[in-house]
Amino acid sequence: MGQKQWAWCALGCLLAASAISSAASISDVQEQELQVTARHLLGGSDHKYKQGEEVPLWASKVGPFTNPSETYEYFSLPYCPPSGGVKWKTLGIGEVVDANRMASTPYALHFQTARKDVVICEKTMGEADLNMFRKAVQGDWYFQMYYDDLPVWGFIGKMEKIIVQSVSSFKFYLFTHIDFDIKYNGDRVIEINVSTDPQQAIDISDGVIEQKVKFSYSVRWTQTATTYEKRLSRYERFPLNPVHLEIHWFSIINSCVTVLLLTGFLATILMRVLKADFIKFSRDDPGMDEEESGWKYVHGDVFRFPPNKNLFCAFVGTGTQIFYLSLFIFAMALVGAFYPYNRGALYTALIVLYALTASIAGYVAASYYKQMDGELWVRNILLTCFIFCGPFFGVFAVLNTVAIAYRSTAALPFGTIVVIIIIWGLVTIPLTVFGGIAGKNNRADFLAPCRTNKYPREVPQLPWYRSAIPQMLMAGFLPFSAIYVELYYIFASVWGHKVYIIWSILFIVYIILIIVTSFITIALTYFQLAVEDHQWWWRSFLCGGSTGVFVYGYCFYYYVARSDMSGLMQTSFFFGYMAMACFGFFLMLGTIGWRSSLLFVRHIYKAIKCE
Repeated sequence: MGQKQWAWCALGCLLAASAISSAASISDVQEQELQVTARHLLGGSDHKYKQGEEVPLWASKVGPFTNPSETYEYFSLPYCPPSGGVKWKTLGIGEVVDANRMASTPYALHFQTARKDVVICEKTMGEADLNMFRKAVQGDWYFQMYYDDLPVWGFIGKMEKIIVQSVSSFKFYLFTHIDFDIKYNGDRVIEINVSTDPQQAIDISDGVIEQKVKFSYSVRWTQTATTYEKRLSRYERFPLNPVHLEIHWFSIINSCVTVLLLTGFLATILMRVLKADFIKFSRDDPGMDEEESGWKYVHGDVFRFPPNKNLFCAFVGTGTQIFYLSLFIFAMALVGAFYPYNRGALYTALIVLYALTASIAGYVAASYYKQMDGELWVRNILLTCFIFCGPFFGVFAVLNTVAIAYRSTAALPFGTIVVIIIIWGLVTIPLTVFGGIAGKNNRADFLAPCRTNKYPREVPQLPWYRSAIPQMLMAGFLPFSAIYVELYYIFASVWGHKVYIIWSILFIVYIILIIVTSFITIALTYFQLAVEDHQWWWRSFLCGGSTGVFVYGYCFYYYVARSDMSGLMQTSFFFGYMAMACFGFFLMLGTIGWRSSLLFVRHIYKAIKCE
């Protein structure tokens, strides 16, 4: 790839990123630690309050605890609204994608102002309201609120099992009183906790058709020595989010030992075999051509371009984009940008960085397509634009329709959808086209060390275990085994209520995954060429990306054995969005596998005499 074209692509990304960062930065940020600065750049602020000043409590969502994607607006349940009506807080695109809908609440939590048994409202609930709360309690619903950007959770009620004369029945109780325990340091809020009073829970069991309810709350303020900069560290030790470092490190050590042993074993075999091949093929023996066999025998076909090269190059370009996108996400995570419960920061970063890295996909796809003597470069650029976004938008349309039918906050509003489409249409597509034009004008050649024959040689008939699917199974198993343990914690974070905070360990696992994928694909490519099968292009891509198939298979195991998810909406969201995540995984690792195999094949054919 030409340095000039890469420079133009990098310049375009830097200019766009600079504009976005300038718009989102905070003007009064002083020189602080890098982690704190990163947090402020993503929307954090130094909230300072005077005694008695109102600090709003925002209700984000409610929903069943076992179905994290199935969330609803707080006032979808018949709670008491504020006296002045419900007000909605303006949210960023990442917060909306994260299913947050910030509604004002009737709880008056003024700074450093204690309150005791304040009654919000008294109401008589009919059968319809009681049924709604009963369903929520039976489904183990929880609520989530934010106070000065600090998250707080609580359960709607409780369910008790009663056994009378060997006959069991259930009692449902609604919590009507909330105790807020808030800690402060100087003029800043540091911590907030909520608890419910079981003594003030009312019976809403089956058979109750009318109930008089009094909603109330209490507030207690306590001074603490914890500083504002460290107030989020408690969420890293939150009971829902236990961090077992020993397990993570044991997983990494186990993966490293396994990888070192297996890759060392394969490397020894490959080096010995290749050394013998190099010695054999480098002899000036006139009868060598007649005895020629193995991978040198296909030197006239090994660099023959693959079928469907338009699709192949689009896959490689998009896979390269996702690879760089993952590196940028890791860079932001390692400097502390994605601190716990930073609403929607990761989604915002994914949307923005995917748009900004589109030029990489266009450049790589068009550059390789030109090197492969492709002529339909416009079709190649368009295919690169839609190869991942097209299926993703299709899945999103179906799942968003399901969420709308459920009236869930997981359904994106029309305005947010328009904003995302505008970003895709005005940033992603133009940058892809810009990168594609730069790649098309790239003068780099393919640099094949051997001349390709005019007519392809027939591939000999091979055993079944050397076909594509068995090879993919072998190629995907080793990388998957290296990330298996860490995969559970990622799933528990994305599809549960735990928070993944050990990004450094995840980055180490990511590096191990790339190394193992590269090595196992190179080994399988060599074994394929050794039996005179020169059709390695697509095979190396499929073998490298087969780990994504294993990850999707793990989804079924996690859904059945490791989670309590249920219902149409949660199930469709889980398997639908995981299908797209695994497809992106497939493209990225497939690209890594093919690029590694390409470097290996070029190296071994440069080292021998071939005409």
